[in-house]
Amino acid sequence: MILVDWQILDRVQRGFIIVEPFDPGLIQPNSLDIRLGNHFIWYERSDGIIDPYHQETITSGTSEIHADSIVLEPGQFMLAETNEVIGLPDNIVASIEGKSSIARLGVELHQTGGWIDAGFRGSITLEMCNVNQRPVRMYAGMPIGQLVFYSTERALLPYDRKKDAKYMDQRQATLSRYHRNLQEF
Repeated sequence: MILVDWQILDRVQRGFIIVEPFDPGLIQPNSLDIRLGNHFIWYERSDGIIDPYHQETITSGTSEIHADSIVLEPGQFMLAETNEVIGLPDNIVASIEGKSSIARLGVELHQTGGWIDAGFRGSITLEMCNVNQRPVRMYAGMPIGQLVFYSTERALLPYDRKKDAKYMDQRQATLSRYHRNLQEF
């Protein structure tokens, strides 16, 4: 079941869903708007191959900045953080969706990582891309996406109790930690 406005407010006020900082004015009929943070990471143009099983290829050739705004160039991929840190209990999951007004500028908010498991805590890393022909300036603090919350049965092993929870308590835009997975082939 998707939570509606009064249910989102109730779960936050009772401490079941953590949102810091929380602004009740960001609650929509079926979601909670989230804002862009001020930490950004991107890959510099290079011929080097990124190998998901080798950390040094994931972390090399990157740039990062803390800024009040940043220009997302056409075709550029960038990781960014949400301003909000969230915490989910073992019976609520969330999905992140881009705001239509931002999508109409050509900015995609996430590539495939739009699911937030029950038990997750931390800021959300956004996987942004500009598919427009023109650069788009993005501002820290601007509403950029929305979280949709779903009530579920209690998870047997929520994210905060998994030994391999690679992104638990992240507080900035975070590069892939895929290299921590076992190579199974």
